[in-house]
Formats: sequence, C-alpha cells, structure tokens
Amino acid sequence: MTDTTQLKQQLVDCIRMLEQSDIIDYNGHASIRAGEGMYINIGTCQRSKLTVADICTIDLDGNVIEGNGKPPLEFHLHAGIYKARPDVQAIVHAHPKWSTFLTMTGHDYQPVYAQGSLVYPMPVLDSPNSINNPVMAGRLADTLGDQPAAMMKSHGAVTVGKTIVEAFVLANYMEENAYRQYMALQIGKPYVFTEKEIAMCREKLWTEVLFKRTWDHFSAKLAG
Repeated sequence: MTDTTQLKQQLVDCIRMLEQSDIIDYNGHASIRAGEGMYINIGTCQRSKLTVADICTIDLDGNVIEGNGKPPLEFHLHAGIYKARPDVQAIVHAHPKWSTFLTMTGHDYQPVYAQGSLVYPMPVLDSPNSINNPVMAGRLADTLGDQPAAMMKSHGAVTVGKTIVEAFVLANYMEENAYRQYMALQIGKPYVFTEKEIAMCREKLWTEVLFKRTWDHFSAKLAG
C-alpha cells in the first residue's frame, strides 16, 4: 500500500468512525493536507460505507486533481484553514448534536471533562451559515485563530490537528465534553475545571500515544 493510499484509508476510517459515533452525519467531511491541496471525501458519498474510491484530491480552489466526484460545497472551510494555518495537516468538520445544542442556546463550552479541556477555550463563529465561500471561510479561520477547535452557532464544529488522528480524537473529546456538560446542566451547575487543572490535563493528555490509544479504541469497533 502506497503512502497516498494509506493516508486516504486513514481518512476513510476517520469519517466512518465519526459517523458510527454519531458525530458526522450524511453531510460531514474531513481532509488531509496533500502538498498544495488536500484529500477530502466527495460530497455525494455515503459516509457509513465510505471507501478509498470516495476520496478525491483537490487544490485549494476546489479543482479536482484526481477522483471520482466533486468535493463537498464546504471545501472552502478546509481551504481557508489550510491557507491561514501552515501547522494544520488535517481537518474534521461535523454537525455533532451535543456541541451544537450549546451554541443553539447560548451556553459557553466549559471544560467539565479532562479530555474535553484540550479544546478549551472554545471560540464560536457567530453565524449558522454554511462555510461554502471564501468570505465565510475567512471568518471561520479568523474565529479559529491558533486554537485546535471552533464551533459555529447552530451549525456544527471544526477540529484541526497535525494528523488526522489528532483532529479525529479532538472531535471526540469535544463532543463527549459537550454531552457531559449538557447532561450535568439538567441536574444543576456543572463543576468547571480550574486553569491549573486544565494545564495539568494538557500536560498529561496531549500526547501522540494517548491520541493513538483513543483512535485504536474506535478503530477496533469499526473493524468489529
């Protein structure tokens, strides 16, 4: 298997695992930087049965270099972030329900779960509009800044990373934290981690080994 095929397969696995976890739906997408462009799933693919044949290669203007279909309309989201963030090598955009519930109701994302603190503070794009043009992509990139994740009001979320493993894991941590925050709010006021506790979590949890362990946990479910 070539390096290119391995990367595409990793992207396929990422999207299928996110779909299985109810984080990506029929409209979600993820990408890996590829030279001056990216690998990204085609817009018409079925996420739950994704294969390498559903991954296309495009440039940052959306022109298809290789593949069996066109990219999603929100390819601009990925292109805008890649242009603004040379450190980013992979991006996940999803419409996770628990995280989106928070933005629908004006609740700030709070670190109530150790792994969830890795994406705090959480910037929010104050618009539910699709990121399907360069202007909206620029607004999102500005909102994201140098953070690993951002939410879009009543729309969804984006996570980025040095690898697709990192972007995938952060998406899971973000949604699990949002779920726990939402559920705790049904009972009372959730405990929010202090700055010192957040720093300790990052020191212990932001490691490639633990990211790989999380990836492998979901990968095993996919294989089963």
